[in-house]
This record gives sequence, structure tokens and C-alpha cells, in this order.
Amino acid sequence: MFPTRFRVRRCACARGVARRSKSVKHFRVSGEGRLGVGPIALLALCLVTPGLAGAQDGGREGDSADETVAAASDRDPGQYETAIKPLLERACFDCHSGEYAEGNFRADELDADLVDGGDAAWWLEVYAVLSKGEMPPPESSDLTGAERVRIVDWLSAEIQAAEQLRKGRGDRSSFRRLTRYEYNHALQDLFGVPWTFVGDLPEEASAEDGFENDAESLRMSVKQVEAYRRLAAEALRRVTVRGERPPLKRWTAPMEQAVRKAGPDQAPADRSHYLDLATGARTKMDWRYVGAKYAFAPDDVPASAAESSLPEPGSHVAVVYPGDRRAALTVELGDELPEEGTLRVRVRASRAEDAGERLPSLRLDFGFQATNEGASLERASDRILSIDAAHGRSKVYQWDVPLGELRHRNAYRGETRLGDQPSPSEFLRFTNATRERGGAGSDSPAILIDLVEVTAPVYDEWPPHSHRAVFPESARADDETAHARAVLESFMTRAWRRPPAARDVDRKLRLFERLRPGCDDFQQAIVEVLATVLSSPKFLYVLAGESGAPEEQRGDRLSQHELATRLSLFLWCSLPDDELLDLAAAGRLDDPEMLRREVDRMLADPRADRFAEQFVQQWLKLRPLEYLRPADDGLDEALLDAIKQEPAALFGEMLRHDASVLEFLDADYTVVNERLAEHYGLPNVRGDRFRRVPLPAGTPRGGLLTQAGPLTMNSDGTDSHPVKRGVWLLTSLLNDPPPPPPPAVPEIDLSDPKIAELTLKERIEDHRNQAACLSCHQKIDPWGIAFEHYDATGRRRELIDGEPIDAASRLPSADRLDGMEGLKRYLIENRDDQFVRATVENMAAFALGRRLGFGDRAGVTEVAQRVRDSGDGLRTMVTSLVTSELFRSR
Repeated sequence: MFPTRFRVRRCACARGVARRSKSVKHFRVSGEGRLGVGPIALLALCLVTPGLAGAQDGGREGDSADETVAAASDRDPGQYETAIKPLLERACFDCHSGEYAEGNFRADELDADLVDGGDAAWWLEVYAVLSKGEMPPPESSDLTGAERVRIVDWLSAEIQAAEQLRKGRGDRSSFRRLTRYEYNHALQDLFGVPWTFVGDLPEEASAEDGFENDAESLRMSVKQVEAYRRLAAEALRRVTVRGERPPLKRWTAPMEQAVRKAGPDQAPADRSHYLDLATGARTKMDWRYVGAKYAFAPDDVPASAAESSLPEPGSHVAVVYPGDRRAALTVELGDELPEEGTLRVRVRASRAEDAGERLPSLRLDFGFQATNEGASLERASDRILSIDAAHGRSKVYQWDVPLGELRHRNAYRGETRLGDQPSPSEFLRFTNATRERGGAGSDSPAILIDLVEVTAPVYDEWPPHSHRAVFPESARADDETAHARAVLESFMTRAWRRPPAARDVDRKLRLFERLRPGCDDFQQAIVEVLATVLSSPKFLYVLAGESGAPEEQRGDRLSQHELATRLSLFLWCSLPDDELLDLAAAGRLDDPEMLRREVDRMLADPRADRFAEQFVQQWLKLRPLEYLRPADDGLDEALLDAIKQEPAALFGEMLRHDASVLEFLDADYTVVNERLAEHYGLPNVRGDRFRRVPLPAGTPRGGLLTQAGPLTMNSDGTDSHPVKRGVWLLTSLLNDPPPPPPPAVPEIDLSDPKIAELTLKERIEDHRNQAACLSCHQKIDPWGIAFEHYDATGRRRELIDGEPIDAASRLPSADRLDGMEGLKRYLIENRDDQFVRATVENMAAFALGRRLGFGDRAGVTEVAQRVRDSGDGLRTMVTSLVTSELFRSR
């Protein structure tokens, strides 16, 4: 995304065009010496004008760079003074010249040289507002249509020349450290385990106009270096093992035993209870931590017996209804759960007899309560299981939980005896996470459980895969030096994403030899050395060139291993796998067809889900949703989880089918689970799995604009917020953010009885009538008002306080938007070029790990044109980007 650092007080005409001069405030172009380009400039090569058509043709694959430069050199430097400046003088200088120029924009002092002058970014802003007909205001200007076209044609030619000439100046850098999520995924793939390794590393602070992997913001402090060294050592300790496979412990908890622990109290039929299948007696489902009297004792079983046949169903079941902890089934395990390994939890369960078509959901929590002062409870797994077994035909459902992933363990284990205070015991809790539905005759959401079995620590192989990822089998294990070299060469190649130089291996081997005498064994010493590999800049940083290669030896093209790294960070947010590294070593990634095959292979891999999650969350600025908590206004936990997942689920569906990116704006389907479908009023969707659901004609859903996540995020918590929603659309989807509000702008005074009586739309119009507010709000408000049929959590509504909603608005260009349907239609018919190009720019900024500069514009144009010519497919966009010069260059 192009940088947006032009934070100045702006009028509607200037659109943020600041000017360095003696008479107005000075401003610095951001980007460490690079030319900053405001996001309004994204329109510059999207709008259809005679001059632009030639510019787009010039960016297509196969055009000679020499011809482009030759064409650029043919431009007439004197044309501005003789033909263009007089038009601007007449149309713009009255307001935008002299000491008191409106919006701090001095049109009279613009440097007309877009190649070497300092005002290219400002010219892009001028180009955009002229092209769209926004400025100068049609009602107050005598600029004719032909004169406007003359200015726009001149500017489009100058922009094309400037972007080509600036392209090769070498002022772009993707040198940065790995982000927090990239670091975590890199260790996951390096060791082959889906664990969390980032500990207490803080989240990245992304800029308003950038991505979290933006090279400008990813620096390293001394404290971070120390943290990475500690995290590396801890990760290696967790993934490696010693000695023989540890023995297993198994807890078997049939409900006939659980009911004996619970006591004699009876329970009503509509509350969770233990049910005697023979007599129909219902016993209250109870649990208290004191005395550990509810704890089940484990049995010692052979390590080879991780899988076992379950006992036959007994005489009792637990009938678990939705609700809080009092409605959940608690199985207490005592104080013998190990620290590491897998906790395998198996539950035999079914739906209730009167479940109908409902698929209830079962969640697994882990916790403990040591004293009366409070309890700890956390999700043991993110997997919420849909119970699809019919009544009387129970099935076994399973969770595998890495014990090391549990954030909180009972600190009194080993300190006090089981049954004493404070209690050292821990428990599992099975919660029915199904949303309750009201009304008589509703299908029962109850889950029937007759058996719980818990086994730990489970290792499906020994030593586990993670250990062998660090210590591959070696025929020379008896020679410690040779074995150490083999371990180092293998590990460094994968961690550093290229074969290490011999001097680097020798340096690490010397470190091993120094450490070995003070260590208990070979493994302890080599793990210490490997921790330095993982805290090296060659792991932590995305290097700007081949390791050790002098600057003058580096070309414009990425090396093969750099290209493999860029591709894997883009699509997997992680390291290249062995196949990518092998292709890089063989020099085969220069072949565009090979790159296409690799894109297809990588997108078919489950690791591509990370791309969907991270790109969508950052592109749409959805991070604030992570800080929301369930509320009483219908935003329950299941709905909150669903609205966080929906945007990435739609992206993944479109990516798999190469759907047109315009379906982000509107589509005849949506991707939802049961809870979200209920929120949207869509029938016959069962279970927690997200799936594609066709929408009947006229359904007010489809695309991103009507998703509950963005709508909820851009509300005020109690009602819609047109300004937030308008800003979000302009910024995230069109790359055309409005200016920030000028200082000391008064807020809407709701204490004024006259203001309080107005509708929201009328309040906004009243606010816009203030002179200080007009320039911003005339651009923002029409877009935001079109969202008014959607409340604070994205529910569709037709009335507010009993009055019909007026969601119609008019853009500064005089185009009318009739609510959400009109907004979608307008965007697809009139802003499709802009949206496609904006999406390319966002994806390119994410893929390159840096903000785009002026020199990237030709590359973006090439990719956007390929996408448009090929039907606008999302997968096509990814492939076109990866095979472009932009992606393969520094």
C-alpha cells in the first residue's frame, strides 16, 4: 500500500495536497527518503481517460523497457508553462495560492517535473480529484470538459514517464525482521508441531496505512534480541526428548461412576443432569473442588497402549445442556497430568432423542481451583466438535491437546497432597456450546455423554517427529564432531532458508567444541548451539541479499533462495519447505511456469490458511475484533467467534474457486456456519463448520460490505456509525482514505434537544453544514449512510425507533446511492477498476513486506491489467503477482 503520511488540514479540493513553502507549514515526505504517495493516488492509473489507456498498454508484459524510457524522454517540458498552467491559474489559483491558500495547498508553487521534482505525490492527488470531477467544484468553475481532459491527459503522460524512470533507482527495501506470527509459524514448520512459541512477544503495531510485515516498522531492540534467544532455547527444550518413551496414564470416567460421586440430589429435566437409563431417575450434575472427592484415579498402562477399545456403554449418561459452568460436565483428574506430550481426550456421545436436525456443539476446557479465592479456566482446544451421532447410536469424539500449550497449570501440584488445601487437582470441563433457541417445540440442544477417557502423555512415535526434525538419523552418530556438523548443516539450511556458508558452519562447530566439555552430553551442547542459530539475524531477518554477497554484486532480481523465502512468507507466512529449497538450489524458480505450479501446490496446502487469515485481517483492519468480549446485546461467544472467522472463510472460498474479486463487493452466496446463519436469518444451516450457502435473489447479504465483523467493528457499540463505516470502505477497499479531521472540530452535541430529536442521517447533515467539517464529511458521509440498514452487530433492520430508515445519499460527483443495494451496484459498475487495483496494491504490499513507492506503480499496473484481462479471479491475482517482475525484484 502506498504510504499516507500527509496529515494536514485539508479542504475538499486539495484533498490533502500540502505544500512546502515559506508561507505554509512545512511537511516531510515519509519513507526514509522515498517518494511518499497518498492513497488517493491509487486512482491515477485506474480511471479511463485517453492518456491512461496508452499508459496501461505500456505496462504490459513484453513491452521493451528501452522503448518506455525512450517514450518518456519524448515528453515536452515546456507544455506545462504554455498549455497547462494557464488553465490551473484560472481554475485553482484563486483558492490555492498565496499566504492564505485554502487547505495549506499552494497550486501556484507546484514543481511540474514529476521525475526529479519534489511534488510528484501532490500531482497524483490533483490528478485524482480532476479525473473524478470532484474538483474544482463544477458549480463554481468555468473549466470546460475539454480543458479538464487536457490537464488529465498531460498528467497521465507525466505520471507514466515518471514511474518508469523512477522504477530502477534502487530505493526500495524489504529488509526486515520476521513478524511475531511469521516467527511462530517458522518454528512450527521447522519442528513440525502446531504449538505456540512466541510467548509474551508483543503484537506488531501496524500503521493505519500499512501491514504488520511492513519493513519500515519491523526493527529490533536489545530487549527483543534477548527475548528471541530465550524463546529459541525454550522451543528447542520443548521439541526434543530424552531417554525412553514415558509411561502412560489413563483416566476412565463412565457416567455410572460419576453419578455416585455426585450424590443423591435430584435435577429437573431441563437442566444438565445424570440420567439413569433404566429407571429414568435424574441426578443433579454437581462438582466442588474441596477434598478432591470428585477426582478419578488414573491407571498405569503400557506406552504402546495409547489406543484402546472403550468399555461397553453403561447404565447412565450425562445430559449436558447449553449454559455456564453449572451446566457443564466436569471430570476431575487429580494431580498427575504430565507437563509435556499430548493429552488425548475421547468422549462417547450422541444427540438427544428429540434433537431434530440440530447439531449441538461440544467445547473442551481445562482448569483448576486451588482455593476459595478463584478458579482458572481456559480453552483446552480451539476445536469445537459438532455432535452428529443420532440418539442411541453414540460415536467417539476426540481431542488431542498439547500439554505444553496449556497456559496455566496448578502451581500446587507436588506441593500439597491430593485432598488437602490448597488443592493440587486439575480438571476437564465439557461445555455444550450450542446456542439456545426459544419457543415451544424447539429441537433439543442436549448432548448425551456416557464415557470420558483421558490418556497422557501420548506420543504416536518415539522419538517424536519434532525431535527427529532437530536430530536426523546419522550413520556417524558415534563421531560427535561429524554428527554435530551433520545436525548443524541440516538445521541451518532449513532455518536460514539457504545452504549455510562453510565458514558459518565452522563457526558454529567451534562453538559446540567449546561448550561440549561443560555439558552433560552431546544433546545438551548442540541444543545450545542451535539456539544461537535461531537467534541469528539470518533466521530472524528477511535478508536483503545473498548471505555475505557485497552490495555491488547484487542485481535487481531476487536470488533463487530469496525468491523462495518471499513466496513462502507470502503464502504460508513461514519458511520455505524442502521442495521450494530444492527448486531454488536447482535454479528452477526463474521459470514462470514453475512458479505457477508452486503457487497451486502451496495454495492446496493447509498452511495457506495462514495467508487468508493474516492478509484479510490486516487488509480489512479487523484486529480490533480480537479485543471484543461477549455482550448482552446478542453478541454471544459463538457469534463473536464466527464474525471473526467469516472474512477469511469467504477469502478462502474465493481463492479455491478463482472467484472474481468483485465478489468481495457483492455475491449471490455467503460463507457461514449455523450461528452466523441464524444471525443473518438464513435457514437450514447446521453445525459450526463454515460452508458456502447460496443466497436467494434479493437477500441483503453477500460480499464483505454486509458481513457482521466489519459492521460490528465500525459501530459505536450500541448503534451503527456511518462515519466509521464510510472511512473503512474508502480506506480498506478503495485505498482512498479521507483526510483526518482538523483540530478542535466540535462533536455532535446530543444534549441539545433539537439535535437529539433528529435522525442519525439528519444529525450528520447538520454536522456537515459546519464549515470546518464540510470538506471531510462530504466525502465520507454518503458512503457511510448507505450502511444504515445494518445495526451495531450487522443485523438487517428496516426501522429505527419505529421510523423507516433513509439510507439514500449522494456522492460529491452527484451519483446517488440507494442504500446498500445501490452502493454495491455503484461500486461494481463505476469503481471496479479502482477496487481491483486497490486490491492488487494491498496484496503486493503484503507480499513484498514493504510499502509501495512510486517506482512500483508500473508493476502494479501490469498485474492489475493481467487480472482484469483474465476475468478478475482472486487466484489469478495471486499467480499474476508472484510471476510479475514486481514480486521477483528487490
